[in-house]
Amino acid sequence: MPGALAAWFWGLVAGSALVLGAAIAWVLDVPPRIVAAVMAFGSGVLISALSFDLMQEAFNVGGFGATALGFLIGAALYTAANVALSRAGGMHRKRSGKQQQRAADGAGVAIAVGALLDGVPEAIVIGVSLLGGAGVNAVAVAAVFLSNVPEGLSSAAGMRKAGRSARYVFGVWGGIALASAFSALLGYVAFAGLEPKHIAAVNALAAGAILAMLADTMIPEAFETAHEYAGLITVAGFLAAFALTKLGGP
Repeated sequence: MPGALAAWFWGLVAGSALVLGAAIAWVLDVPPRIVAAVMAFGSGVLISALSFDLMQEAFNVGGFGATALGFLIGAALYTAANVALSRAGGMHRKRSGKQQQRAADGAGVAIAVGALLDGVPEAIVIGVSLLGGAGVNAVAVAAVFLSNVPEGLSSAAGMRKAGRSARYVFGVWGGIALASAFSALLGYVAFAGLEPKHIAAVNALAAGAILAMLADTMIPEAFETAHEYAGLITVAGFLAAFALTKLGGP
């Protein structure tokens, strides 16, 4: 499979988990504590993946300076974009409760754009992982997929309680899944030909954006409902991704 097509395909596979999570939330009345639990688990998965895969690889190739700079820039860029979207009404895009009912009338676009903002760094990492010629990073795909299921589940549950239609919910998440595929393709095409140290900086930038997203959205949602169990469940997700990293690595 050509590299560009492979990037698009694996980005779509990872993004399709959002639709899967949304479908579960739409068909089943999932208890809020279960939604919070899977959100905590997904947070742990991503924290482990960015720690032992993205950041470690970036450090090994690019050294501490490039890694630290990319990490901070990624977090700053995500935070700035997230602040703007929150003020536009997208702050509750991952909430599983009734918070979305209190959003402004024009918040639908902000919610969709915010969901795209959350998924783009993850998808770009998948595309960049193909540039080495050794095939896709299966651990990265698995980690993103596992974290996207609770993300789609939590947000779709909130949208359903807010009275959103099935067309709206699946239109949003189907569109984000396709956007994830094209983001992975963009990551592959845009960064092809770069030196390894520059690719390492891109990985670190994506890691910073992902960690900022977790701290701003997924972890607060998990803790608000799961309370004292959120930490333990997050650790379980971290361990699951850590096992994937070690079993899938050399």
